[in-house]
Amino acid sequence: MHTFPAPAKLNLFLHVIGRRQDGYHLLQTVFRLIDFSDQLSFQVRDDGAVKLHTPIAGVPEAKDLCVRAAKLMKQETGVKLGVDIFLKKQIPMGGGLGGGSSDAATTLLALNQLWEVNLNKEQLLELGLRLGADVPIFIFGSNAFAEGIGEKFTALDLPPAWYLVLVPPVQVSTAEIFASKELTRNSIPIKIPPFSIWQGRNDLERVACQAYPEIARCLEWLKGLEDTTIVSMSGSGACVFAEFPTESAARTAYQQVPGNMKAFVAKGLDFHPINKSLE
Repeated sequence: MHTFPAPAKLNLFLHVIGRRQDGYHLLQTVFRLIDFSDQLSFQVRDDGAVKLHTPIAGVPEAKDLCVRAAKLMKQETGVKLGVDIFLKKQIPMGGGLGGGSSDAATTLLALNQLWEVNLNKEQLLELGLRLGADVPIFIFGSNAFAEGIGEKFTALDLPPAWYLVLVPPVQVSTAEIFASKELTRNSIPIKIPPFSIWQGRNDLERVACQAYPEIARCLEWLKGLEDTTIVSMSGSGACVFAEFPTESAARTAYQQVPGNMKAFVAKGLDFHPINKSLE
C-alpha cells in the first residue's frame, strides 16, 4: 500500500474578468497550497480493475474524481494494471478548498509512478484539465497566479503565512454561484508582475453571501480579528479564511473562534508535497 497526501488550496483573490462562448468564466486568481490534506492510499492490481473502497455518501463511484482520474489514465495510456483506492477525507466538500480536484490530481500523480506510465508534467496537466478546472494547479505543484479558466499558471514565491479557515455548515454549488445573475463578470484584468495580492478580492463572495447567510456571518467575524493580512472567501465558498504572518497569531485567533463555528489552522505551503521532482 502506498499513501500520498492531497493538499487543499486557497484562492487569495479571485477576479472574474469575462466569459467564453462555451460558458466557462475567464478568471484571474492566486492559488495558495496549504498543509491541510486528504490522504489517498493505492494498491496496484493485476486484473485491470479500478475500485474505490471508501465511497463518499451521495457520490456514485462512477462520478468520483479519483475513479475518473484512474480510468482516464488507463484509457489514455493503455496500461493493463488496476488499482484499489482508499480515501481518507478531511477537506470539506463544497468548501472551495479544491478537495475533489486535489484527490484527482494526487491519483494521477501517484498512478503515474505506481503504474510506471511516466507521463510528463504537460501530459498530466492536460489530463487534469479534462477532469476539472481546478485539477491542474495541484499537478502544477506550486503556488501560482492563474488565468484563463484557471489553467494558465505563473509560479509565485509567496511569503510564509498561516491561515485560520472557517467551515460554514453549508455545501456550495460552484455552478450555482457562477450562474447567478448577480455575478459581475467585468473585473479589469491585472498584469503580472507586479501586483499586490492584498489589494485583490473574491468576485464570487457577494453572491455566495447572499445565497448563504452563514458565509457572511463567518466573514464578518474574521474581519473583526487583529493582525490579519487577508480576509476572504476561497473559490466559490463556503470556506472563508484569514491570513496571518505567524503561527502564533493564527493560533491565538483560533482560540477565539466561537463554539458554534468549525475551524482549523493551516500553514501555507510552497510546493505540493509529492511532486517537487516531477518535471
